[in-house]
Amino acid sequence: MKKTWLLGLVVLHSFLSEAKTYVVNPKGQLKSIQTAISLAHDGDTVRVMAGHYREGNYIIKKSIVLLGENLPVLDAENKYEIFTIVANDVSVIGFRMINTGKASINDISAVNAIQTKRLRVANNQMENTFFGIHLANSTASLIENNTFHSDAEAEHLAGNGIHAWKCDSITIRNNTIRGHRDGIYFEFVTHSHVENNYSHHNMRYGLHFMFSHHDSYVKNTFHNNGAGVAVMYTQDVTMIGNRFEDNWGASSYGLLLKDIRDSHIEGNHFLRNTVGVYMEGSSRCRMEKNVFKDNGWAVKIQANCDENSFQRNSFLSNTFDMATNGSLVLNTVDYNYWDNYQGYDLDKDGIGDVPFHPVSLYSMVVEKMPSSIMLWRSFLVYLLDRSEKVVPSITPESLKDNHPVMKNYDYHF
Repeated sequence: MKKTWLLGLVVLHSFLSEAKTYVVNPKGQLKSIQTAISLAHDGDTVRVMAGHYREGNYIIKKSIVLLGENLPVLDAENKYEIFTIVANDVSVIGFRMINTGKASINDISAVNAIQTKRLRVANNQMENTFFGIHLANSTASLIENNTFHSDAEAEHLAGNGIHAWKCDSITIRNNTIRGHRDGIYFEFVTHSHVENNYSHHNMRYGLHFMFSHHDSYVKNTFHNNGAGVAVMYTQDVTMIGNRFEDNWGASSYGLLLKDIRDSHIEGNHFLRNTVGVYMEGSSRCRMEKNVFKDNGWAVKIQANCDENSFQRNSFLSNTFDMATNGSLVLNTVDYNYWDNYQGYDLDKDGIGDVPFHPVSLYSMVVEKMPSSIMLWRSFLVYLLDRSEKVVPSITPESLKDNHPVMKNYDYHF
């Protein structure tokens, strides 16, 4: 065993000692990045000095490091893909990539990685790109500290900021994404982690993922996107400490959960969305310690959802705290704070002595007849809700919080 370890150390030292660095400089002897890539071998570094480079598509078939100094500009002149990577152990660091081509069939990207392992893309700026980073059949890759900005005016003219298909063990962190179709898109992506990204003003979703299991999303902000965040056909998702803000529109929501199960959603802020959380066909999801504030609907939960739990959340200044489209309720709502609760606490234990029914009669009417929202704050609506409290008949009796807390949890994450 000791001899094997020593032999490995000798091989590694030999490999590192033979690695070369090729310096590309518009004012130097080596002016072409393409030429430097052709000269390089596995383990070498291509160091690119500041300048404006128009050389078309760089195809990377070697395990090399591409390192930009002072953000050299790689201009695809609205014609080409910039990096096409088909090798393992490639790093792309410190470039400004602009003006990729656009296509309705091909996913033209600033960085397109195909069947790669251990790719690192870091500290880059991507502007006016169709897709920013596109990963296909890739594993153990790291995407960090990049900015993405697209100015496309229609969805068919914009790709996604970060797009991953059939990938595993991807880490995406500390990126800012704006103006794309979807900020981050996952399909068939497993065991991956998305942390501390800012996805805003994208045309469709800040984050969109389907058929992507065992992933985690932590401390991201999704602000003012077309329809917020969509999680579909997925199991075992962890979403902790995220912010869903200002996603307004007729079909907008902070977070859509469609046909997902066995997931954990904790410590998130849902602020100023048309719908904070919309749930359909979802089972065994835990929603706890979240804040719902200033939303149209804090939660819309369809009757085909079951075994979900809502516990220790705070509901503040929402037009409607909860809404549903059926009378049979198979979910648990308990120990939440509701600023609309008008009960009492005679034994002073901090828990209301009478249950709280978060679904109002008026919300049921709006669910059946959306145009009735125009009557909001009218005297008729006041009478409807008061009469329902006296003689409950339409709102689902089983959808209630038996232990409403009297004091706001006042979470600060």
